[in-house]
Amino acid sequence: MAVKPEGTPIWADAMFSDVDGAKSFYGDVLGWTFGEASSEYGNYTQAYANGKAAAAVVPPMPGQEGMSQWCLYFASPDVAATAAKIRDNGGEILMEPMAVGDFGSMCLARDPGGVVFGVWQGGTHEGFETAMEDTGAFCWAEIFTRTPEKSDTFFPAVFGYGQQNMEDDAIDFRVYTLGKDTMALGRMKMTEEFPPEVPPYVNVYFNVPDCDDAVAKATKLGGILRFGPMSSPFGRFAALSDPQGANFSVIDTGTTEGEMPRLGDIP
Repeated sequence: MAVKPEGTPIWADAMFSDVDGAKSFYGDVLGWTFGEASSEYGNYTQAYANGKAAAAVVPPMPGQEGMSQWCLYFASPDVAATAAKIRDNGGEILMEPMAVGDFGSMCLARDPGGVVFGVWQGGTHEGFETAMEDTGAFCWAEIFTRTPEKSDTFFPAVFGYGQQNMEDDAIDFRVYTLGKDTMALGRMKMTEEFPPEVPPYVNVYFNVPDCDDAVAKATKLGGILRFGPMSSPFGRFAALSDPQGANFSVIDTGTTEGEMPRLGDIP
């Protein structure tokens, strides 16, 4: 597998107090299967979509019980150097760079606006094995923040992203790009519709063959529908919370409607 450009979303995992419950939920909603828990690495359990590594679930670290949330990791050729850039640009390192056996090296960080994310320098584990169009695969992510100006300064400074604004007066949405044409992820300003107790976060999207069917399965299993289903030029999607409170979205990228929005480059 070719080395991913710095800043590419490369992996996602989440902590769950009830790991078996999370496996059952995501297995039904996204079609995932699961490998054996790795006791050497805190019972880290990898999820597979059609046999390919798609994500992972893990029990919470002490003191973080009941704080389920998905964490997105960005590719780095040198996690220690990226950690230094994070600090230099006003971010905070929550977990110092560390080797994870021969799998790779990682750190956890928070941007100046409170968005938590990870950095991954691949070794034998190079990240997602799935393609974006695969059922159950990670296919997109958006930073939800109340202070977009902080994220718009921080993430491009750390990962070298370009930026494009969506030309829509109704929302404050920006795309971070790798190079000229490759979209890495989106950035959405959180509106008053988000309760104040909801912290900034990275929303991960997983590909499904039928958005409405996935929503029906999720809500039947105790998930909460937050938004949608809604058709768009990118696909039919919905935002959900799983039964343990972790936010995520599902999208059927094969069902599209409307014209693609215009994106304007940021000087």
